[in-house]
Amino acid sequence: MSFNIQKTEKKRVIIVGGGFAGLKLAKRLKNADFEVVLIDKNNYHQFLPLIYQVASAGIEPSSILFPFRKIFQKRAHLFFRLAEVRAIFPEMNMVQTSIGKASYDYIVFAAGTVTNYFGSKHIEDIAIPMKNVSEAMGLRNALLANYERAITCATEKERQELLNIVIVGGGATGVEIAGAISEMKKYILSKDYPEMDNSELNIYLIEASDRLLSGLSKKSSESARQFLQEMGVNVWLNERVTGYENYQVTLESGKAIPTRSFIWVSGVKAVAIGNMQASVIGRGNRIIVDEFNRVKGYSNIFSIGDQCIQTTDECYPSGHPQVAQVAIQQAKQLAENLVNLERSKPLKPFRYRDLGSMATIGRNRAVIEMGALRMKGRVAWFTWLVIHLRPIVGLRNKLIILLDWFWSYITYGNSLRFIVYARKTKEIQLREEREAVTHWGEDILGAV
Repeated sequence: MSFNIQKTEKKRVIIVGGGFAGLKLAKRLKNADFEVVLIDKNNYHQFLPLIYQVASAGIEPSSILFPFRKIFQKRAHLFFRLAEVRAIFPEMNMVQTSIGKASYDYIVFAAGTVTNYFGSKHIEDIAIPMKNVSEAMGLRNALLANYERAITCATEKERQELLNIVIVGGGATGVEIAGAISEMKKYILSKDYPEMDNSELNIYLIEASDRLLSGLSKKSSESARQFLQEMGVNVWLNERVTGYENYQVTLESGKAIPTRSFIWVSGVKAVAIGNMQASVIGRGNRIIVDEFNRVKGYSNIFSIGDQCIQTTDECYPSGHPQVAQVAIQQAKQLAENLVNLERSKPLKPFRYRDLGSMATIGRNRAVIEMGALRMKGRVAWFTWLVIHLRPIVGLRNKLIILLDWFWSYITYGNSLRFIVYARKTKEIQLREEREAVTHWGEDILGAV
């Protein structure tokens, strides 16, 4: 296997990850005198703020996906490769991936995060995560399959396990999925499952700290909690999950909840890169960078977005929040700095400009903080819709999402509740197995 990209006189910038940070950087470099190679394990960009709506069958998965190759059409020096990065060899300016090795002049790690299970391998093996579109579709299938099973199961014990939904993590994702499932319970289940008593469906949101949405003010956090409780969600604060055995979630306080829908959105950690020195890895597995997003100790290795941590911003001494706006702003600044490097101009330090935080909690309910402005309820909800519709990639996707929202608002439902399990062909399975055993120590001299 090989990258099959002919090296030219242009300096090569490899971008690892096509999320908000990586894609924005690639776009900003389109007119610069670089050869840009974007590497991602998926062939599409995904708009993660709306994956909870995919999980709750609110919108089509394809509505928040956009293929990289479509974005890169007619851009001669911009390449995409479907691969995963396995290791980096800084002394040789080489990177090892699942499809081979490639040389770089500059490399930017923007691979984002994965779910953090805080060392519990058992919970990692059994819980339902929701960090990307694939996992959101898995959660949608699990919820719908459990509803189907609940009306045919033989025992009351099993039915209650199927109809208890436990969500661990009171951040934006946990709050939003709890609200969305509550909306499904109120407006959908009685229509789709007339045989079911939907009062038996219980939603639990478990948070280890003393409030939800820790990134917002206490007033907004309290508003979110009140909204959820009004919607019938059981919000348990100051409760820490200690285990999950025999379809039962156990808490540190001694409480236990029977469930077969154990959803884990309690935290994230940065994607790990093989051979990266331990001295440059900080809290949450994040790569330590300076004010120019340059990795500590290196002149041509950078990291942006959720995968990095920068403590040189005096307003954020513990690192910037892992949100889309940080990633986008860092990408814009790094694009400018890479051009400055080639022109021997001084680099500009990154300073984050906070544009606000928000979370939606179902129909006509949201909380928003933008500077001194505080909103909640219907106005905040409509504002949230407008803000999240704007950055969706592709006019078609914008129109489809807008239509889905409009139709759901009028009819209190849509027809997207399908249980679909994708099956990989044998050839794809065998190929992935071969790539999984790629050895990092193979002949580096053969790289592109």
